[in-house]
Amino acid sequence: MSPQRYSLPAILLHWAQAILILWLLWLGWTMTDLPKGAERSAAYSLHKSLGLLALLLIVVRLAWRSRNAPPPLQAEGWEGRLAHLTHRALYLLLVLAPLAGYLASSFTPYALKFFGIEIAKAGWPDESLNGFFKLLHQAFVWGIGGLVFLHLAGALKHLLLRDGTLSRMLPGRVLQK
Repeated sequence: MSPQRYSLPAILLHWAQAILILWLLWLGWTMTDLPKGAERSAAYSLHKSLGLLALLLIVVRLAWRSRNAPPPLQAEGWEGRLAHLTHRALYLLLVLAPLAGYLASSFTPYALKFFGIEIAKAGWPDESLNGFFKLLHQAFVWGIGGLVFLHLAGALKHLLLRDGTLSRMLPGRVLQK
């Protein structure tokens, strides 16, 4: 008997968020090294738009999850507690990181745009508040990076064990012994 699977909407939301977060991590890491100019501005604009999209997506995921309980964890003991805490911390940081990024952008003199459409900012030009929220954003993002690594390590363990746990979040066939 295979472990209970996640629903198709939960699977699609998970993988869309995963792709978006990996793209944001890569873009955030590489854009800071670009020389000032049009390419760097475009990279920052894309990063901000994708970050706002990630915030919207996590809100949709949380709304979905509040109405559709996930299947129970397969792990028990310390591994089950670690998996539970990792998921909770990831959800928290997936909300806090884009919020901090939005607030950092709100305290600059530049317009904030979502894929070219100007949106309201929560602040005014203030370098110290911009710096504060930028530091928070970076700390939250490093936390996401660490938790993603831990999450991937757990997924790899289940892939190697072929215990069916990983297949709960994959579309298609169930993988097990």
